[in-house]
Amino acid sequence: MTTNDPYSEYSFLLEKTQRRIKQYAQQKFTEFDFGVTVDQWMVLKQLDAHSDLSQSELAEATYKGMPTLTRIVDLLCAKGLTERVPHQQDRRKCLVHLTSEGQAKVSAMKPKVNQIRKAAWQGLKPEDFEHFRHTLNTIYQNLEV
Repeated sequence: MTTNDPYSEYSFLLEKTQRRIKQYAQQKFTEFDFGVTVDQWMVLKQLDAHSDLSQSELAEATYKGMPTLTRIVDLLCAKGLTERVPHQQDRRKCLVHLTSEGQAKVSAMKPKVNQIRKAAWQGLKPEDFEHFRHTLNTIYQNLEV
């Protein structure tokens, strides 16, 4: 794709690459028979890192809208990997946390997920990573509201 608008070209390349990464990861999740999707993994990973979170905190941490996040949590609860528990200070809220099965699933998946992630980064040098991090952080900060 060659155009006179490099911003459009780079934005398209960034979106295309993000989609390719997710498609590749989902293909590998299926091959490894993880029993969860990439989006479900993102929720499991956040709960593993931050323990109990409200659904709104979880939606923010995973960059998901509330309807999407609710659907994902419903599926993870049905699989026995997460559960909702009433918030102790605010009965109107529920916290989501990993069950023991969910904790075991995350522990079992982590090494293979790391292996999947490394595939995209093959052939890059340490300075490539630093430049890439700087570029992405700059783009992100430019768009902060």
